[in-house]
Formats: sequence, structure tokens, C-alpha cells
Amino acid sequence: MSTAAASSAQTSSLVLADRLVPRRGVLTDVGLIAGGVVVVSLLALVEFRIGPVPITGQTLGVMLVGSALGMRRGAAALTTYMVAGLMGAPIFAGGAGGPAYLLAPSFGFIVGFVAAAAIAGWAAERAWDRHVLLAMVGFLLATAAPFLVGVPYMAGVLHLSDPAAIAAIGVTPFIVPGVIKAGVAAAIFPAVWALVRRLDSDR
Repeated sequence: MSTAAASSAQTSSLVLADRLVPRRGVLTDVGLIAGGVVVVSLLALVEFRIGPVPITGQTLGVMLVGSALGMRRGAAALTTYMVAGLMGAPIFAGGAGGPAYLLAPSFGFIVGFVAAAAIAGWAAERAWDRHVLLAMVGFLLATAAPFLVGVPYMAGVLHLSDPAAIAAIGVTPFIVPGVIKAGVAAAIFPAVWALVRRLDSDR
């Protein structure tokens, strides 16, 4: 691989956090992970109670954090978020927290957030977040990931076995909000990257 090609590949693998906070190190990563926890915690305050599983801003936060931090740090941030909440920090939807939340119908979705952040980060490391259509694809995949864990977990907690009832409570109400949140994230990241490139060209 030529020097130019190697440089291009390295640049494309940089996620937004690496571009905005270029100093790398353990303390930097810890700070970014902690910042990711704060972002998701704040967006968890945006909540619409429609049933046993609420519509919240958490999924948007997961996409923003995963894409900004990359696969590993994004997954670490959401793992930290989950553990901190179970330890009692009131950072889940509705200001909930504590080990009793393991029995909440929505806890499976929080477990799925780790995979969602990793998917968003994986896509960002391949520069998908710099192009609207590719960003939308990546964020839709990230949006779908929590359902793989969350829906069976919810059904188990609520003792549901009817697929129609499960879908009505845990899938259908979240499709349109999920697409909207993916669209918001897919609009934000290419715009931020365009601003970064513009600032670079002005230097």
C-alpha cells in the first residue's frame, strides 16, 4: 500500500471524537466514554409512556455516542451506562435505576444498546457517517439491534406468547420513531463532518 493510500485509509477510519479530540490516551478514552454515558442519560429523560416499554431519546443517544466514539468505545460507554444504572444511578428512562430494573420489561433493550452502539461505531469507522445515505443505513441497523434482545426479554418478563400481542407492545409503536431518530442522526453527522472539512480548508 502506498503512503498516500495508507494515509487515506487511516483518515477514513477516524471517528468524529478522534477528529475533534486528537489527543489519544487512556484518560482521553475514559473521558469520552464518560461523556457518552452522560449523553445517553440526558436523552433518557425524553420519554413518552405508551405502554410497558416507553419511547425515549435513548436510542438517538446510542447512535450519536456509538458513531462519535467508534465501535469499542461506543460499546464501552453503553456497557458503563447499563452497569451504572443497575448499581443505582437514576439514568434509565424516567429516572429509574437499581438492580430491580432487571425485571423491567424494557431492560432487554438496554442490553441491546451495547450492540447498537457497536454497530453505529463500526459504520463510522468505515466513514459511513460522512454520507447521508450510508449513515442512514448504519443507523437503521443500529436501531434494529436492541429489538433482537429487547423483544424476547420483554415477552419473558410480561409472560407473553402471542406474537401479535408482542409486536403490538414491543415493535410496532417504535418503528416510525426509530426511523425518525435514525434520520436525525443521519442528518447530524454528515453536516458536522462537512463543517470539519470546511474548517480544515480555511486553515
